[in-house]
This record gives sequence, C-alpha cells and structure tokens, in this order.
Amino acid sequence: MRQFFSKLFSNAPLSDFSVLETDMHSHLLPGIDDGVPTVEEAVEMAKALSSLGYRRLITTPHVMERYPNTTKIIQEKYLIVKDAIEKAGVPVEIQAAAEYFMDDNFAELVKNNDLLTLDAHGHVLVEMSFLHPPLPLQQYLFDLQTRGYTPVLAHPERYPFYHGKPDEYQALKDAGCRFQVNILSITGHYGPDVQQAAQLLLRNKMVDFLGTDAHRLRHAQTLRAALRSGHLEKTLKKYKFANIEFNSTAE
Repeated sequence: MRQFFSKLFSNAPLSDFSVLETDMHSHLLPGIDDGVPTVEEAVEMAKALSSLGYRRLITTPHVMERYPNTTKIIQEKYLIVKDAIEKAGVPVEIQAAAEYFMDDNFAELVKNNDLLTLDAHGHVLVEMSFLHPPLPLQQYLFDLQTRGYTPVLAHPERYPFYHGKPDEYQALKDAGCRFQVNILSITGHYGPDVQQAAQLLLRNKMVDFLGTDAHRLRHAQTLRAALRSGHLEKTLKKYKFANIEFNSTAE
C-alpha cells in the first residue's frame, strides 16, 4: 500500500500503469466475443499488460444476444487461458467476470443470481447500446442492488446520448452506478466527443475506475504509446481511482 501511494504522488514521470495495479475490463478469452481469437494471443496480451505495470487482470467477455456466453462457457475458457498464462510464466494474476449488456436476458440473469462479479463484494460490469439507453434502465439498476450487487457502468463516456448532459450522468450516479472510463478515451482514441465526455467525468470526480477495454494486442501497444502523453500522466496523478479495490491483497 505504501508503494502504491509513493508512486501516485511522486514527481517522477510515470512509465507504466502500476498506480492502478488492476485492469478490470478486457477481452482476453479467445473465440467467444470480439476479443482475442486465440489462446496464444491471450498470452501475448497478458504479457503486454503485465509489462505495462498491471499485476492483476479481470477479463470481461461480452454477454449479449450477439455473444450469448454463459457462466459455464466463460469459466471453461478462463481456466484454459489461466493455465496458459501460468505456463508462460507471465507475472500477472487473472480472473474472469463479464461485461453484461442490459436487456431482457440480463434481467433473467439478475433474477437467477447468475452473474460473474468483478470481486467478492458483488461489483458487476454492465453496458448498454450506443444508440440509446434501455427503457427499463432504472429498473435494471434497482434490481441489481436489491440483490446485493453494485453496478459498474462500462465506458459511460462512449454513449453519445449522454454527451454534454452532466445531469444525466449524475442521475446514474444517484441511482447507485459506479463509472469505469476507458483509458484511451482520455487520449482521444475514440474521437473528440468521447474525449470531452471523459474529461467532464474526470473534472466532476465521477470516475471510479479506469479500464483498458483491450480487445487486441494493438490496444496494448496504443496504451504504451499513450503513456508518453503528458495529459494522461497528469490525469493518473491528479485523480484518485479505485482499481486497487480489486487487488486480491487489498483489504
């Protein structure tokens, strides 16, 4: 813990993302969504993220109509990737959760308590359409919490219908959502509108977690290049993020 805070407040330039310790959003299980296609690339991704300073990876495959993954499918793939990473000697812990698309199927999963959480405290990564929020959004969030879960909204800065609407973001926070922003959103990787939304959330201290949302090896390479950005370094030092909550050694 002392090492974490010494890195966070040091005047030395940041060379990696070790101040975050845990990446809690990625797509490293092969062949079940739009993430890595092979176990070999999953291992290479783990190596790349480890070299970027991450000690723990929580990979989060999509669960949605296009990718109808189940808890069983995810856990089976996770064990294969975990074994391959360990055999390759990559110094990183890995676990599997999921990124749940909020729809009718999601409502059934919540009802049945069939959710893979980010941690033992019941944090669940959720997403929605980039076209519009689901009509029963508030009900989904309420149902999650009444069953003991805490919703973590993936990349809120990427939903265009919330851009320029801080009151809408605040309503989600008031409804019990925690926010995970993509690191590359801060650098403009997804365009200026997304970058501005990310900056708004940062200024208003609404960002709880940063995630890579890495799907391919090129994303890790882009993250490495982003470390050279002075703006990104300032962000990592200026704002406090809660990724350390997901570290297995954190209390």
